[in-house]
Amino acid sequence: MTQVAPQIQTKNHTGVYHPPLAALRSHSLFADMSDEIFSDFSHAAQELSRSKGAILFMQDDPAEWFYFIVSGWVKLFRETLEGDEAVIDVMTSGHIFGETAILDGGIHTMGASAVERTVLIRLPASLLKSAITKSHDVALGMLASISRHRRQQTQEIENLNMQNAPQRIGCFLLRLCRTNDIEAETTNFNLPYDKSLIAARLGMQCETFSRALNKLRKQTNIDVKGAAVTIPDVADLSEYVCGRCSNEYPCSDLH
Repeated sequence: MTQVAPQIQTKNHTGVYHPPLAALRSHSLFADMSDEIFSDFSHAAQELSRSKGAILFMQDDPAEWFYFIVSGWVKLFRETLEGDEAVIDVMTSGHIFGETAILDGGIHTMGASAVERTVLIRLPASLLKSAITKSHDVALGMLASISRHRRQQTQEIENLNMQNAPQRIGCFLLRLCRTNDIEAETTNFNLPYDKSLIAARLGMQCETFSRALNKLRKQTNIDVKGAAVTIPDVADLSEYVCGRCSNEYPCSDLH
């Protein structure tokens, strides 16, 4: 059984936050929070390490905690009426999830599991609910976090309606580039998780994903060998992908 790691340190002897807490502090939910309130969160924070496939919570579970991803990837999913799994999102380091459950009657509306070995910080949902009632800054930070999620969902709905399958894959790859520089030349990186999960994340069957990826290779000259991806020219891929987007929310801003 995976054990909960000891409570993380709040600050070191120089007064600087422990790295995971420093990353947490920079998130929009906590950025404008007073030091006093953030101190409550830092003292309550617990660092967890979860192996691939580990369940963090299930749909309809009571929301006792919310989570910040330090490293690794987490899958958010819902069960359909037919008992299948619908992938809602796949999130990586720097993202928070499970926090909006306090607005949904304290119940998680989706499940969450680790896609690979993942390190997280978990924090009490009750503490967040209390902080929101006490501080306008925390309430505004919560709204900013929700707004970012909603903006991403809006763009993804547009992509489903406006982009063909190869363009949706290209958009996903652009987000993984993590760059605002569309003039970048050759870019290399590894896919963060298996292609079947990427297909599910993009709303495709595996067969459709494979055909669309082959078409994207021919259209843009990208190279995908196993998990290794090479993009010869990010600008060319961006032009191919974004030609049918509103461009209101650049891919790199929504990762």
